[in-house]
Amino acid sequence: MTGDLVSDLRAALGDRAVLTDPADMAAYVTDWTGSFTGTALAVVRPASTSEVATAVRLCAAAGVGVVPQGGNTGLVGGGVPDSGGDQIVLSLGRMRRVREVDPVADTLTVEAGTPLATVQSAAADAGRLFPLSLGFEGSCTIGGTIATNAGGTAVLRYGMVRELVLGLEVVLPDGRVWDGLRPLRKDNTGYDLKQLFIGSEGTLGVVTAAVLRLLPATPRRATAFVALESVEAATALLPLLREHGGGQLTTWELLGRQALDLVLAHLPGVRDPFGTRHEWYGLVEIAGTSDDVDERLEDALSAAASQGLLLDAVLAGSPAQRESLWALREGVSEAQKSEGATLKHDVTLPISSLARFVAEVGPVLQEALPGVRLVTYGHVGDGNLHYNLSAPVGDDAALQARAGALTRIIYDAVAALGGSISAEHGIGALKRDAVAAYKSGVEVDLMRAVKQAIDPGGVMNSRKVLP
Repeated sequence: MTGDLVSDLRAALGDRAVLTDPADMAAYVTDWTGSFTGTALAVVRPASTSEVATAVRLCAAAGVGVVPQGGNTGLVGGGVPDSGGDQIVLSLGRMRRVREVDPVADTLTVEAGTPLATVQSAAADAGRLFPLSLGFEGSCTIGGTIATNAGGTAVLRYGMVRELVLGLEVVLPDGRVWDGLRPLRKDNTGYDLKQLFIGSEGTLGVVTAAVLRLLPATPRRATAFVALESVEAATALLPLLREHGGGQLTTWELLGRQALDLVLAHLPGVRDPFGTRHEWYGLVEIAGTSDDVDERLEDALSAAASQGLLLDAVLAGSPAQRESLWALREGVSEAQKSEGATLKHDVTLPISSLARFVAEVGPVLQEALPGVRLVTYGHVGDGNLHYNLSAPVGDDAALQARAGALTRIIYDAVAALGGSISAEHGIGALKRDAVAAYKSGVEVDLMRAVKQAIDPGGVMNSRKVLP
């Protein structure tokens, strides 16, 4: 039966669109972290929405699951098949067309396989801004960011992807196409169906295109890297930065010393901006259309220094200096991967609880695994911490052996403080079983009811997200 499916897919889409050789499929069945590797019947690479619909319809008729995949840059195993061998990977990588840019309505319509960097460039060419900013901009796709409701470094000002999408085109689990590509700010005609698919991680359908919001360009940017005494200082600084930055405050990031040490050790061309070691650092950016952003940032830092909230500061005096400061923050994930075994946690907490969480959880983890390295960084402005662990030096096996217990310590502390076990990376396969423990029974029942209503046959990305 599966052989017939592959033949039918080739007949409908062409040989070029259907990969079955293990060497050709290798890059599609292992995730970016290297933690998840599965087995696929085939990798299908449609070039249009109608081809996506055909592929999904054939799979549904054959009882074969579909795993939608964008740039395969996810961190929770949500975009790769499992080991069952009874799924196809549906890669949207050939669907990269910018269909329309409307600078009057401030909208951009684009296909799901388009890299985020291409979307940003198309907006910039029209004198506008698409503000989503991620570390994998050149390789992650807009469909993947929508499927995971990605966040990034500018959520403080612009919100998550959910707030940047006006309309969607989606192929449903039975192969029908829902055309919701409406560029409307107001549409009060019942359920907002697009919100069901944003953040659903491909479990309800395949996003094939989207209408995105554009915003005024921000050509002037003032950026500073600051040294902090504590996480308390970072959270206390936020109201001050808001006061001076106003609506132009775009970024307020946090970086622990262990994270910075890894970047300095593994990424070429970076350097410590300060001559003295500090325990914590912040990266702040104010963006706008006039030179007053520099004055706003300088005033904010001056006020922070007078209140004892920062220890030192370096302001970027040129675009090259800005890039060098951002490299310290954006290089953490790659640097930690180079270091060896890693245990990633993408959690969110009430901003006022960030300092308490860091202070209380760290000692418990050190007791559970002496020598474990706490690689902490994230987005103070929206309460999201990437609270990652690296193995004790030279002992990857110890981290792997204790992974479950260490994660439970972190998740229990997050839950006790009213937080969430996933801020922007999603659930995927990594956190699927934890959902049952850290969401209420009512929430899980509602999620299952939505899945059953839209995908009763379990075609779309099964064994992901839902426990």
